Amino acid sequence: MGLIARSLARTIIHSFTLIKNIMETQEKYSLNQVSEIQIIYNPVIKPSQRPKIDCSKDVYELLRGNWDENKIEFIEQFKVMLLNRANRVLGIVEISTGGVSGTVADPKVIFGAALKAAAVSIILAHNHPSGNLKPSQSDIALTQKFAAAGAFLDIAVLEHIILTSEGYLSFVDEGLM
Repeated sequence: MGLIARSLARTIIHSFTLIKNIMETQEKYSLNQVSEIQIIYNPVIKPSQRPKIDCSKDVYELLRGNWDENKIEFIEQFKVMLLNRANRVLGIVEISTGGVSGTVADPKVIFGAALKAAAVSIILAHNHPSGNLKPSQSDIALTQKFAAAGAFLDIAVLEHIILTSEGYLSFVDEGLM
């Protein structure tokens, strides 16, 4: 091999070694980088001006006023009302929007929102586009699952409301909780 060829080969090998070292350094650096997580709840309503929940009718009326009229008979939605220790409403969170006959209620999303708002208790709510107020076995099982999860986190699940455009069913009033 000629002198020029050996010099060129050494330069190429040296270049590959440099590239490899740079890539290893970048990989090592990227493994040490993490995203910052911030927990922020920025209420815009003074505590004294927040609605107070005393009964299932209060829940229903507040939910109906905050439910999209164009969707209540069209698609199923799941929402959660977040409450402070005085049963004042911190907010209503839309958890999911599904189809005509169901939607997903992810406990990680529900309790993540409750924890972020420092809620002491929550009220579960979903609509039945069919107008049928009778809870399904799935509705009952889901409520029990969330009540157990809430107990573990010290976040009480106070109620589950099924609403339609004409009325509501309260799990508490019906003895289902």
